[in-house]
Amino acid sequence: MNKKNVGILIFNDVELLDFSGPFEVFSRTRTKKGTESRLDEKSSPFNTFTFSIDGKTITVTGGMKVIPNYSFFNLPSLDIIIIPGGLGTRKLLNNEEIILWIKDLPNKVSMITSVCTGSLLLAKAGLLKNKQATTHWGAVELLQSIDKSIHIIKKNRIVEDTIITSAGVSSGIDMAFYIVSKLHGEKVAEDTAKYIEFNRSKNIIS
Repeated sequence: MNKKNVGILIFNDVELLDFSGPFEVFSRTRTKKGTESRLDEKSSPFNTFTFSIDGKTITVTGGMKVIPNYSFFNLPSLDIIIIPGGLGTRKLLNNEEIILWIKDLPNKVSMITSVCTGSLLLAKAGLLKNKQATTHWGAVELLQSIDKSIHIIKKNRIVEDTIITSAGVSSGIDMAFYIVSKLHGEKVAEDTAKYIEFNRSKNIIS
């Protein structure tokens, strides 16, 4: 199976569920139905991993330590990128290296997504200019201040306008299932949701 590489950017003070929720969905997805298929990677359509700027251990919200799989220097090619949120995004807004790296993503990645305040970084890089997008409800004003051309959608957990953005924290799980459904069909998404016992939200997309 030709697997898609799903890379999840992590950084100090990233929100734990912002990245671990989508990681769980993509890493447990199988195109073959049932529990037995989860025992190996044969029917897994995704290769899911984390990465950071330098590959060093990062401290997430709540104090958990996480070791990234890769750094910017040894990162495999990406098909899908997930940029999560958390308080750490505020510091990264002033990190020229990462903003320039994000700005070039349309030339390297087929699907760009964000969870929560990860959208702030996309906006700072100019990728949400004149687009519809969403973010955590507590960061709406900040997102708008970064780029006034963004049409912020508050009523939906997921907004797709070339780039896929999702609202706060747990919405990243729904976003991951949306992508699974988009790429591999609703039956695969539903079977994966059943496996991890997650009740998917309805009417989530605009």
